[in-house]
Amino acid sequence: MLWLEIGNLGDLKDSGTMALVSPRMLLTATVAWPVPAIIYVGIILSTLGAALQSLTGAPRLLAAIANDDILPVLNYFKVADGSEPHLATLFTAFLCIGCVVIGNLDLITPTVTMFFLLCYAGVNLSCFLLDLLDAPSWRPRWKFHHWSISLLGASLCIGNCHFKNHISSAASVIGAVIMFLISWSFTVVALALASLIYYYVSIKGKAGDWGDGFKSAYFQLALRSLRSLGANQVHPKNWYPIPLIFCRPWGKLPENVPCHPKLADFANCMKKKGRGMSIFVSILDGDYHECAEDAKAACRQLSTYIDYKRCEGVAEIVVAPSMSDGFRGIVQTMGLGNLKPNIVVMRYPEIWRRENLTEIPATFVGIINDCVVANKAVVIVKGLDEWPNEYQRENGTIDLYWIVRDGGLMLLLSQLLLTKASFESCKIQVFCIAEEDVDAEELKADVKKFLYDLRMQAEVIVITMKSWEVHVDGGPRQDDSVEAFTGAQRRIAEYLAQMKEKASREGTPLMADGKPVVVNEQQVEKFLYTTLKLNSTILRYSRMAAVVLVSLPPPPVCHPAYFYMEYMDLLVENVARLLMVRGYRRDVVTLFT
Repeated sequence: MLWLEIGNLGDLKDSGTMALVSPRMLLTATVAWPVPAIIYVGIILSTLGAALQSLTGAPRLLAAIANDDILPVLNYFKVADGSEPHLATLFTAFLCIGCVVIGNLDLITPTVTMFFLLCYAGVNLSCFLLDLLDAPSWRPRWKFHHWSISLLGASLCIGNCHFKNHISSAASVIGAVIMFLISWSFTVVALALASLIYYYVSIKGKAGDWGDGFKSAYFQLALRSLRSLGANQVHPKNWYPIPLIFCRPWGKLPENVPCHPKLADFANCMKKKGRGMSIFVSILDGDYHECAEDAKAACRQLSTYIDYKRCEGVAEIVVAPSMSDGFRGIVQTMGLGNLKPNIVVMRYPEIWRRENLTEIPATFVGIINDCVVANKAVVIVKGLDEWPNEYQRENGTIDLYWIVRDGGLMLLLSQLLLTKASFESCKIQVFCIAEEDVDAEELKADVKKFLYDLRMQAEVIVITMKSWEVHVDGGPRQDDSVEAFTGAQRRIAEYLAQMKEKASREGTPLMADGKPVVVNEQQVEKFLYTTLKLNSTILRYSRMAAVVLVSLPPPPVCHPAYFYMEYMDLLVENVARLLMVRGYRRDVVTLFT
């Protein structure tokens, strides 16, 4: 009799023994006193009590879930505090009536059981994670609690044992899995439904005040990963660009645009398949105590904009008395361990002369010098407004003017550009500068072998640029940039005359940007001629290029910042889209990749 009550009715039907089973054949009823009918009365009353309890408790639970905004689809069941959940009660009653109409307890019972077991598994799994991860907020009252007990409880609820309804076989399995033993098909459906609900809540739901155990797991994983990276120099094989993006260093943007739109597009171009981290930084001028709330609001706005542009990165707002002070603090403190930014990205200040922003040259040169001291690479984008977005396609070439050794950063950037849809149809050309004609062929062979060893496909072009002095007779009169060259000469001469006049009037040495400078006029002319020659070469060979990459010349020592800006303006003259790149004395590509 006992075997009939605990056996599987489905198996009994298949074996033809169902005729032996009757609703009156209850084990307890056979020994009940004074009459067996008292058992039936107890069953009915217990059923009614449980049903009424569920009918009053379930609607309130449904309304509480709706009020917490866990599932936005349940917003129709929200109720005010102290009000009765009438709509939730009607919906619950409709579900109960639907289950009763089915008329098959063998179909309903496994479904209800699955969700109860999922609930218990979720509670046990949360306790396991909080205890294993040593969350400071986890303080269980039971002193004998251990994470292994919670893990065992979760494992008993959910597992991967494929024995179906064979209790005698599963009894020999250590840690019997209840859900799959009851019904593997119902288990799969319940797990799938629970996974869909979790995914829906993570995407559409709002964060509650109860926290998330997985966030603790992510935190511990991040800490262990950071410790494993260490603080040693990263091998070129494992080097990833972590750009520090200056959102709005020069000029003004609309109030509702916290970052230049094309800067986010360029940041994505520096990542392979969009993987990697970028740090978007904006500096607010002012006092921190007065601008703290404004900085928090700006940081939230910038984070939202980064998500909108689908760029993996974080937003940081720094309040400082000036842009130079703010950047100097950022470049020293931003990041942790080897997760510090290694490339500073900013747009070229093309507006400085047009809008008469006299403070830009000193700030621009100061940022570059700070990057050199902090051992950061620099990428300056000229023509940012014309940079293609993800829907625009470019044809032509990506031209590299490899003048000084930069650890292969220009080569790596060009390869990353090719992985983007905007530049995938372009080809790479590498231009090398040879001092003498006899060195050209040898240099070309060496560069070709180097690129072959790196498995990079590019055409190598060697340009012979003999040294020339200021007294070169006549100068390059046929070049398109002669007008810009003469204009730079005139402005530098006027600026130098003003410096000399001020020094003579005040009886002080030559001063520029608040510090003494030494101006060698012959050396200034040589810098101008060298820059003009490079600009003319770029215009001659790369006028139709999709993008040009050139080595960023360092600011000359003891030269005024104004002079350096004149050199840079002459370098970028008439070049539509130019990246000026300076490495940081470390190799970012290796022959062993």
